[in-house]
Amino acid sequence: MPAPHPAEFRRRAVDLARERAKPLAQIARDIGVSESCLRNWLNQADIDEGHKEGLSTSEREELSRLRRENRVLRMERDLLSRASAFFASENVLPK
Repeated sequence: MPAPHPAEFRRRAVDLARERAKPLAQIARDIGVSESCLRNWLNQADIDEGHKEGLSTSEREELSRLRRENRVLRMERDLLSRASAFFASENVLPK
């Protein structure tokens, strides 16, 4: 997977595409990305600016962070549950 392009590069590419001086395919070739990639950047820019419905970049980042945190918390909960069951079975007095 290629390295992601810097945010400034993407922003300037979107600005170029919005000028409509050249077709999108030509702009994409000139800057060295695929046409679909440039279209995705345009789509995401429209969402971030509130022109379209969808998850903004900051909302996507927050969702990703919360999912990662949720996964860690579930693993910790499962570990503590298993540990408490183990120690509870160790502390049972023989009859």
